[in-house]
Amino acid sequence: MTQRILVLGGTGMFGVPTANQLKTDGFQVRLLARDTTKAQKIFSDEFEIVQGDVADLASLEKAMQGCYGVHISVGGPVDQLSAENVAALATKLGVEQFTYISGATVAEQNRWFPMVAQKLDAEKAIQACGVAYTIFCPTWPMEQIVRFARDGKPSLMGKQPLPVHFFATADLARMVSKAYQLEAAQNKRFYVYGPEAMTMKTAIERYCVKFHPEVEKISVMPIWLAKLLGTLTGNEMLKFASSLMGYFEKAPETGDPTEANGILKAPSITLDAWMESLNSKGK
Repeated sequence: MTQRILVLGGTGMFGVPTANQLKTDGFQVRLLARDTTKAQKIFSDEFEIVQGDVADLASLEKAMQGCYGVHISVGGPVDQLSAENVAALATKLGVEQFTYISGATVAEQNRWFPMVAQKLDAEKAIQACGVAYTIFCPTWPMEQIVRFARDGKPSLMGKQPLPVHFFATADLARMVSKAYQLEAAQNKRFYVYGPEAMTMKTAIERYCVKFHPEVEKISVMPIWLAKLLGTLTGNEMLKFASSLMGYFEKAPETGDPTEANGILKAPSITLDAWMESLNSKGK
């Protein structure tokens, strides 16, 4: 019988390619979605879509029944809660394996930042429940570059001087699917780094050369100014973004991707190759 994997956060930036890769690799894929209409527009009839919410134990338990594995790619305010709820139900429902998306800067020395603290506690809940797990700690996805250069008006908060090994979500999706196929990937915490290191500004500049050659300069807003504007205007999104980008100015990538690369095969999609794939899709 083909193994069924439940994907949480399946309509997100990481979830869509992962769900598709799992299906390509022969798994049955079930998605838990608050908005089933949105999910049905993204996925074909080959995917099982059930309505529910990770914060609602009853709907989550129903979605987890009959699943070999659960992939958690939720993010946001309910990230930790989703991991804790899945961990609490797993043994009862016979789930045998988890995969969870953490982050490359998620480390105890960075627990002072709330998002990191939440992910560290989510990891602990997964590791303590007794089910085999693979925790992925990726750095920045190339797909995020599009958001920094939206509508041909590239912008960045802060100087962001630290180098980043941008990766393509297709590579991460392949690695997640492989983790369900290889026993050697169980009970591991893997760092996922792309093949090239560059600053965020360099990545945005290269993207603009390809897709927005009319752009002459990237707008850079100081972190302090973004925080001030967010406070004065009551813009919660701007306040959060300024806090997040302020954190990434201070927090370099941690860990070593060697083990992940050896077991699951290293990410190989370069920024140029990724941009070419976007070009072929008419993006």
